[in-house]
Amino acid sequence: MRRSARITIHPEALQNNLKQAKIAAPHSKVNAVIKANAYGHGAVETAGILYQISDGFAVSCVPEALELRQAGIDLPITVLQGHQSVDDLRIAAAYQLRLVVHDDRQLSLLNQINLKSQQHFDLGIKIDTGMHRLGFAPERAETIYTQLKNHAQVNPDELIMMTHFSCADERKNNASQKQLETFANVCENIKAPKSIANSAGILEWQASHADWIRPGIMLYGSSPFADSHRDEHHLQAAMTLNAPVIAIHDLKKGDSIGYGASYQCPKKMRVATIACGYADGYPRHAATGTPVYINGQETTLLGRVSMDMIVIDVTDFKENPVAVGDTAELWGANLSVDKVAQSAETIAYELLCNAGNLCTRSGI
Repeated sequence: MRRSARITIHPEALQNNLKQAKIAAPHSKVNAVIKANAYGHGAVETAGILYQISDGFAVSCVPEALELRQAGIDLPITVLQGHQSVDDLRIAAAYQLRLVVHDDRQLSLLNQINLKSQQHFDLGIKIDTGMHRLGFAPERAETIYTQLKNHAQVNPDELIMMTHFSCADERKNNASQKQLETFANVCENIKAPKSIANSAGILEWQASHADWIRPGIMLYGSSPFADSHRDEHHLQAAMTLNAPVIAIHDLKKGDSIGYGASYQCPKKMRVATIACGYADGYPRHAATGTPVYINGQETTLLGRVSMDMIVIDVTDFKENPVAVGDTAELWGANLSVDKVAQSAETIAYELLCNAGNLCTRSGI
């Protein structure tokens, strides 16, 4: 099925954005985060595009990693949620996946499997320094590290110490500095590579760069900070969401638009109906005034978002009037996805994932 709204993926933008991460952290290796189908951009395709310039990839779960391996991606792959079963462990050993260990049950599962003599596990050890989502308590770090380093089925040379920021996108919040200090203290006597920085850490918290960085949202052309535009970080939009104009209407003052008649025209207006809605991943809660780009200029959404349509204001398009068949950019090179997300009171991550999983795809 091919719906009218479509996304286009831009390989050169993905490559540029990864290079910006490497410029920001020149002494670190890069684990490009391509979980959740590469934030809607296509995991296998994105891995292929970044293959020559990344040192490895990070995904959420074993099935995501397996998809990459079966597609021929042979760079190191880190599974951020680690193993959830003995079957996950068998797959990880067979396909040489690095599992992040963050829970006692995972330690127990490691003892329930006997690998072939030539097999071993490469592991990351997640320490909870303040996110309180995944990870061992800081005071257990040395004990866990020693236990796994001496484990018969673990490669002691392939242990990585890891943590994750909770507030790195808030530049004035000292929580990140506290997390860095906690992590440094618990790892003081641990001689292993370290991995801390997400996109915000890469761009703002130099002390977090360590041995491996984990760029995520910046790879896809979105600023990790609410108070800065992607251009400030030399990032490029990796996804464009386009949809066609399917109707034009001339309305008079007082006419209402859309479900609930939530918008009433304050004057005579010309409006265009665009074939894109929440069934295509466009945010249901985007408010009147949300920007849309068409025919070389920015205009605004009017009224509620429908399942597969929105209405926009095209009254003031005198030099380049909008017609049925023209194409609107809902976000992309001309209109930042961050700006749209802000109007919808959400984040770019959600918009990219939703559109990437629901729309017809072109580009890659």
